[in-house]
Amino acid sequence: MRVHAAAITRDELEWPTDRLPTVPSHELSGVVAETGEEVFALTPFDRDGVAADYAAVSVAVLAPKPARLTHVEAAALPMGGLSAWQGLFVHGRLQANERVLITGASGGVGHLAVQLARHAGAEVVEEGAADLLFDTVGGELPAAERVVTIAAEAPGAIFFIVEPDREQLLELARLADAGELVPAIDSTYPLERAQEAFGRVGERGKRGKVVLDVAGA
Repeated sequence: MRVHAAAITRDELEWPTDRLPTVPSHELSGVVAETGEEVFALTPFDRDGVAADYAAVSVAVLAPKPARLTHVEAAALPMGGLSAWQGLFVHGRLQANERVLITGASGGVGHLAVQLARHAGAEVVEEGAADLLFDTVGGELPAAERVVTIAAEAPGAIFFIVEPDREQLLELARLADAGELVPAIDSTYPLERAQEAFGRVGERGKRGKVVLDVAGA
């Protein structure tokens, strides 16, 4: 893969690893070097990431890049979009007309979860009774019939770690091309300023993803 853009995640540099050095970032948008096909992906966490000019990526996790999105926008979609999809629909079993409360609704996962929930015909609420609570930030959790979290294990809640899934990524791409799913970009940095980019990820007031614009995408 010729990497055009790679998104980064809060605390990624602190993830446990059994080898050093480790390349960060597991969200990319770029071009298959041999064919020129534009693709994007969430890559497995047990391998080096993709914050580099080139990266080896399994074909099994690649999906065609949404034509409507730039490479920077496409790189901002995989982890947040798949986390939102799996939290709402796989683990949360969200149905149309149900009430869902999403914590961290302006964050990298939350803002996509809000869009997906509304697209599915659910009612997104800020308080009050909810059929599903999807927690993206942690802390004390409001009551709900079903609770799903990506922040930390909690009593009575389903905690999960997002997994790469090409079929789900294809659906996210379809929604993006239809204009029904729009990833928010907080800021972009060139690869050589990756340290500054990680500093921005940890700051308060961030809205959307921080993306490394590797190839001037």
